Amino acid sequence: MLIDTHNHLDFPGFDDDREALLHQCASLGVRRQMLIGVEESLWSQLWSTALAHEPLYAALALHPCYLDVHKESDIDTLRAWLDQWAGHPKLCALGEFGLDYYIEQPDKARQQTLFESHLELAIEYELPSLLHVRKAHADVIATLKRYKPPRAGVVHAFAGSYEEAREYLKLGFKLGLGGAPTWPQANRLRKVVPRLPLDGIVLETDAPDMAPAMYPGIRNSPTHLPAICAALAELFGVTSEALAQASTTNACAVFGWDPDAL
Repeated sequence: MLIDTHNHLDFPGFDDDREALLHQCASLGVRRQMLIGVEESLWSQLWSTALAHEPLYAALALHPCYLDVHKESDIDTLRAWLDQWAGHPKLCALGEFGLDYYIEQPDKARQQTLFESHLELAIEYELPSLLHVRKAHADVIATLKRYKPPRAGVVHAFAGSYEEAREYLKLGFKLGLGGAPTWPQANRLRKVVPRLPLDGIVLETDAPDMAPAMYPGIRNSPTHLPAICAALAELFGVTSEALAQASTTNACAVFGWDPDAL
């Protein structure tokens, strides 16, 4: 039994085969999937997709890589969405938001302002935060230590150091692992992963992005989650079943789900 804690199955690229993929996911034991918001214009499609399919759940936010697309009013629109839907069982988190210094000439000041606005909403509406962090762990950790969101959340696609992992875990966050550590050339990450505690990780695909090494050069899919689990279990030195159970337990804790109801 698996939960894909981060993907974009609502994107138009899945329109032609979404139903078939969901059927295949069910046969593979992928019980639930979290659809992740990136910009205001896509929230309606994401929300309707989640409502239309029992295994799909929703998170909404403004991705730090799309500052040129976001309007100043979008954070107010997000608050309006939360006013309308907070408490709905399908709306389980805010995400993905955070800091990205990997992109060319990042506007760090504006990213930071947007990051903090999201954290304030997450705290106010008592939702977990699904964080996007690239080359910005120090600033993200420092900000989280100031805000101390009580429900914490997940650091999506974690690729930091062991020391950074420990800081997130101390703050109550889980670390999202997907296709990246399956690649042999990800030397540093493949050394960090086996040192992580099983109670601190969740599994994800980030489909259609970040395809694992077993499926190179093609669109990533939530149907790849069992293969990702098997490859990461080998890194951890545990069985696939043990890693799946740990990830599912941890994901349920983050999103407030009853594992017995899956």
